[in-house]
Amino acid sequence: MAADDHSVEVTHSGKPRRFIFVLMRDFTMLSFAAAVESLRIANRTANKELYSWRIVAESAEDAICSNGCEFTVAGGLEELDRDDTIVLCSGIDVQSATTKRLVNWLRREARRGVTVAGLCTAGYSMAKAGLLDGKKATIHWENQDSFIEEFDEVELTKSIFVIDGNRITTAGGTASIDLMIKIIADDHGEELANAVADILIYSSIRTDQDTQRLSIPTRIGVRHPKLSRVIQMMEQNIEEPISPAILARDVGMSTRQLERLFRRYLSRSPKRYYMELRLQKARNLLMQTDMTVINVALACGFASPSHFSKCYRSHYDTTPYRERGSHAARLSV
Repeated sequence: MAADDHSVEVTHSGKPRRFIFVLMRDFTMLSFAAAVESLRIANRTANKELYSWRIVAESAEDAICSNGCEFTVAGGLEELDRDDTIVLCSGIDVQSATTKRLVNWLRREARRGVTVAGLCTAGYSMAKAGLLDGKKATIHWENQDSFIEEFDEVELTKSIFVIDGNRITTAGGTASIDLMIKIIADDHGEELANAVADILIYSSIRTDQDTQRLSIPTRIGVRHPKLSRVIQMMEQNIEEPISPAILARDVGMSTRQLERLFRRYLSRSPKRYYMELRLQKARNLLMQTDMTVINVALACGFASPSHFSKCYRSHYDTTPYRERGSHAARLSV
């Protein structure tokens, strides 16, 4: 295909908007690639350099993403122009990748008015630097539980991306495309943004009103409104679990009918399903925060550490203490 087969005329005579991609340890390749490719295709489609980018890392050495691929970077953390946009690219174990040096650099650049964006889990790094205080933000759904526990001054949403002034966060994965298409549209119009989406074979552009997780019916593979409503109530009430009798009453069913509904569609009792949700959140908190095991237990609706440990061992075949210890050992290898 020729370079101008699908070109879009764009009136732009200023200098390119520059993005500084900061590759953190074990960053997610998909989020980074989706973002930078969207910018490259915008330039190609407009037949002019609307965007430029520079790839850096804290150590100024080659960066390795979570799948093991290495990227050569152009430099380290340096003073930027006020018109630059920092794009933090992170992934697994963002907590340990968020160093004091990185936090101080982010604070300094933010004070100078630089726009800061975080892809995937990098909203954590921004929050750690205090850049999201009083702001709306998002983060990958696997990290939402731990984020809420640590940063109560941030208004966390389940959106795929959030733009709040000069603070930008995304949920990761292909959400980088949606964000960049929004930025391209704001900068240079819908026609160019739609052309970029077409070249990416991206036929369903999402907005900041779209949520990052599949709907409950899609996730469980069952389209039953009362079942979906009960599961939604369970997910929203982890710290203070609701009894099956109250769940059943709130959707106009008897406890026995609710029991049959769960057995039929999910092959487990409502009590068991609820327990699995609570234990899943507990596991996230154990591996992503420094919360004590007691506080994790309380945050997940367990009245005592001993009961929590017993339930955890039954489900995961290990204790909460051993889970945290083995996770720390894996990260140190």
